[in-house]
Amino acid sequence: MLPIALEKMTKVIGLIMHSSKEYVCVMDVHSPVPEDRLRGVLGEFKGVIYQRPPLRSSVKRSVRRRAVHEIELLEYDGKLALMRVACDAGTYIRKLCWDIGLVLGVGAHMRELRRMKTGPFHESHGLVRLQDLSEAVYRWKVEGKDDMLRKVVMPGEYVVCGMPLIVLRDTAVESIAQGARLAAPGVAMVSERLEKGDKVAILTLKGELVAVGKAVMSGGEIIEASRGIVAEPLRVVMETGIYPRAWRRGGIGG
Repeated sequence: MLPIALEKMTKVIGLIMHSSKEYVCVMDVHSPVPEDRLRGVLGEFKGVIYQRPPLRSSVKRSVRRRAVHEIELLEYDGKLALMRVACDAGTYIRKLCWDIGLVLGVGAHMRELRRMKTGPFHESHGLVRLQDLSEAVYRWKVEGKDDMLRKVVMPGEYVVCGMPLIVLRDTAVESIAQGARLAAPGVAMVSERLEKGDKVAILTLKGELVAVGKAVMSGGEIIEASRGIVAEPLRVVMETGIYPRAWRRGGIGG
């Protein structure tokens, strides 16, 4: 599972790199252990763990905290263990297998790995093979038909579908597209779960992604506010000139 962004959506694809992941892996246990013993050790790795990246890694080898949200043993034949792991971004499954082997006292290493989920994207929905993409592009370029291309290219708004939202009034869209800060009068709706300092997806009433920003107020404060800056844009996606401009640059007005 490798999400690829096109055109302006490359500005927000970095959000996926830092989102949660889900893997299926095959762990090779160096000496047989009872299944109940293996399940018990796997349970010890659920929650916050400490990892030092392996020698063959492109990051600094300092100890880091990562959360393992789920770890499930799917199959086990006494030597090979098929596991499903849901975890924070930056968790090394290869190192996780190694550490499990240490706790078992027999050693273990990762034999195979497949990433099933990255952020909101899962291989069970919308997964496209390179062959499918090649055929869709060929049909578009040679036959001038984009029906297959529309099936393999997903709206960029999928990237932010798991984030808290701020929905803009139409009069505020152009100012945000030009990089202005968002003031309270420009907000039509907001997620109540939004906390101050959170990254937030800023959308139009039609559900179009305008920008990704940082909340200056919580969702509850934004609902009560009649003035003041509520969010700072971090990455602007929408082109200017699509909506009429009604605010002065800087987020003042409404």
